[in-house]
Amino acid sequence: ELLHTKLEPTRTNVIARTFFAELREKHDVDDAVFLVDGAAPLKDACQRHGLDFRYKRHGNRNSVERVFREVKRRTSSFSNCFSNAQRDTADDWLQSFAFAWNQLI
Repeated sequence: ELLHTKLEPTRTNVIARTFFAELREKHDVDDAVFLVDGAAPLKDACQRHGLDFRYKRHGNRNSVERVFREVKRRTSSFSNCFSNAQRDTADDWLQSFAFAWNQLI
């Protein structure tokens, strides 16, 4: 299930912290264990919010990567549609996709 999505042009500490703050507003994730890759902003954001996280290169994190790969596969044909779109338009589409994805699960 996709709990929260947000389209950003880059990955920074501030963006990651904001993402986790929004996620915590929507869902009770204080007891969750987040599986993160080597991205420093993700580790920093989890630490700042007091969330438990584990660095995973393989294993369970791969199931999350498969979801991302599927999102990329399904959206690759839309690249022409978003090339001139406003960021908010693409973000709205991504949120709609997450909603539809969760309905299929």
